[in-house]
Amino acid sequence: MPDPTGFLKHDRQLPARRPVPVRIRDWREVYPPASDELIREQATRCMDCGVPFCHDGCPLGNRIPDWNDLVRTGAWRSAIEALHATNNFPELTGRLCPAPCEAACVLGIASAPVTIKQVEVEIINRAFDLGYVTPQPAPEPSGKRVAVVGSGPAGLAAAQQLARAGHQVTVYERDDAVGGLLRYGIPDFKLEKRHIDRRLSQLAAEGVRFVTSCTVGVDVTAAELRAENDAVLLACGALAGRDMPSTPGRHLAGVHLAMEHLVAANRVVSGRASSTPVDAAGKHVVIIGGGDTAADCLGVAHRQGAASVVQLDLYPQPPDERDESRDPWPTWPWILRTYPAHEEGGERVFAVAVQEFVGDPSGAVRAVRIAEVEVERRDGERRVTVIPGTERELRADLVLLAIGFDGTEQQPLLEQFGVARNQRGAVDCDPQWRTGTEGVFVAGDMHRGASLIVWAIAEGRAAAAAIHAYLGGPGKLPSPVTPSARPLAVR
Repeated sequence: MPDPTGFLKHDRQLPARRPVPVRIRDWREVYPPASDELIREQATRCMDCGVPFCHDGCPLGNRIPDWNDLVRTGAWRSAIEALHATNNFPELTGRLCPAPCEAACVLGIASAPVTIKQVEVEIINRAFDLGYVTPQPAPEPSGKRVAVVGSGPAGLAAAQQLARAGHQVTVYERDDAVGGLLRYGIPDFKLEKRHIDRRLSQLAAEGVRFVTSCTVGVDVTAAELRAENDAVLLACGALAGRDMPSTPGRHLAGVHLAMEHLVAANRVVSGRASSTPVDAAGKHVVIIGGGDTAADCLGVAHRQGAASVVQLDLYPQPPDERDESRDPWPTWPWILRTYPAHEEGGERVFAVAVQEFVGDPSGAVRAVRIAEVEVERRDGERRVTVIPGTERELRADLVLLAIGFDGTEQQPLLEQFGVARNQRGAVDCDPQWRTGTEGVFVAGDMHRGASLIVWAIAEGRAAAAAIHAYLGGPGKLPSPVTPSARPLAVR
């Protein structure tokens, strides 16, 4: 039984972040480990509700009240078993997920929700430290082979599930290291890469084979993969960065997509490059966008030594608390989300739109001309109206476009596998995660569009269950979600 008065005895509390003057001098994670006392107190706040809406908020269906109570009693081994039952990589979700489970926490109706995400990451931290995370190889091979294209969270989750079911799994990655966007797209101050490497060691011990620096469709053809495998899963992500091609001055030197900045910086931090071509050191930086990627660029710019940073958001400043008339509990609320990078410096400007990138005689950007705007939705479409007389310039030596993604990239493997991008830039599938090509499946952001890491893992696990059934494997693998897509005819 949970402590029925735990939420009355303890307030919501997170471990103190590392001091700003210290952390911006390195690339280590912002949050230090939490004490056992703090985490057990926070887990004690969970009420083990009769109807725990946190389950519905989490795409993985994590058994949150179960492992909260196990943490409360100090049963760390049982806690990681309950956590791993639904989530292959809690060390990743506990650091990167925005925690829709907390937005749906029943305690959050009238108080601050349980620190679910922090409890989760502390469970897996202790599980690794105590040696509770070990390889789980299949007792016997199935004789079936599966190729997974892409090594992000969807591809890796599917690979682990399939390998544990006895199938021989090979993961193909075009970069020189496994991890997809986790490896080079996420800064180390959010996710130190040792967490990826530690989990990859487990997957390798379970029989998963990794092939890096291999672009499917170029270095190996789709025909070759299909001939060598009984099934193929496409999990290539949604990395087609949204651009601003019609904005005057977009061609100027110093205007870059966010990923050009983040990937190059991460390669330097990893030791795989000595310098970055997109360096914020000593520059006045303007970041366009208000989401996770923009905050990542902000934190990187601080650590590179930017002279100043301004972050622009098209939308008005959100409220600090949930507006029940707009976003009633337990839906995901539109509120002001402040990331650790924001307390490190910089300025946020809301309700503005870029009118022009202004260049100097050398062809480099020197300023960004912005104007205040009003944004409304009419007939299901977003309409942006510029407010006359509000234009002004912001100094800018470096401009980073962090305004989202337009689906999976157009690449040779799509045509070779006989699949196409839909209007959202994603790849459709039927309720069994099958594309229109026999034996070819899709999952993660490649199917869903750019989304949360929990959705990627959930779709990877579900696609693995579908592939296992397709291969005639015994029993059923866990399948937390079903794609909401129109069934396609299989060729």
